[in-house]
Amino acid sequence: MIELYISSLITFFVVIDPPGCAPIFAGLTSGASVAHRRAMALRAVLVSAAILFVFALFGEALLKGLGISLASFRIAGGIMLFLIALEMVFEKRTERREDRAAKVAATPEVEDVSIFPMAMPMIAGPGSIASVMLLMSRNEGIERSLVVLGALATILLLTLVALLAAGPIMRVLGAKIEAVITRLLGVLLAALAVQFVIDGVKISLG
Repeated sequence: MIELYISSLITFFVVIDPPGCAPIFAGLTSGASVAHRRAMALRAVLVSAAILFVFALFGEALLKGLGISLASFRIAGGIMLFLIALEMVFEKRTERREDRAAKVAATPEVEDVSIFPMAMPMIAGPGSIASVMLLMSRNEGIERSLVVLGALATILLLTLVALLAAGPIMRVLGAKIEAVITRLLGVLLAALAVQFVIDGVKISLG
């Protein structure tokens, strides 16, 4: 059971990548208040946890019933992430906030990124959905299934801690350095998105 927990923990850590999600979250929530950022981080983890636990328990039957393949999830998730990456690189989000400021006399509310793209597809993405479904199918029985779900819960908790800590770290770096890092992360996110699409196409053609 300990070996299963550790192997599941490592799998979810690599796929979900809490250290990688944190700076992207900080870049997407630039300008948000501490309370708003904390609320978005909590909401993102709770929603992604609900998605992953549902797919862990009912995912295989659900996808078969709808006629949807995991390859389709990868391609769709990759396209959505690529659009977000473009906005991060070219600061389209900043332009939208300025337009909203012109229309609204008060300070515009920072766009909520907790559901999209953080919960889905960043945390509960094609990779993590596929991983949890695969691990659950390989480990039948209540005890082994609970071990896998426990490992998933541990990584989600770690992800929440990482998201909450990312904001203060980015603020210490300063606005200019944060802008550079956000653009760099946008490029990396674009590469990740393209890889999602490539993987999905390979699976479809294979």
